[in-house]
Amino acid sequence: MVRVATRRGAIELAVRSDPNVPPGVVFVPFCFNEAAVNFLTNPALDPYGKIPELKFAAARLDRIATAAANP
Repeated sequence: MVRVATRRGAIELAVRSDPNVPPGVVFVPFCFNEAAVNFLTNPALDPYGKIPELKFAAARLDRIATAAANP
């Protein structure tokens, strides 16, 4: 479990490593209510198409201690 945090908030979710994702990049699917990652992105809209900037944001990952990891 990790906490993904940006300047706009934080969410907690399970994580897995994927060799197809470049180093330094975090991918979170945006279609799950349990991981409302769009709340972590910039609410700004493109001035012409009015499309929100939901594709990227600087983020920090913090490991969350679990009960199983703490004997």
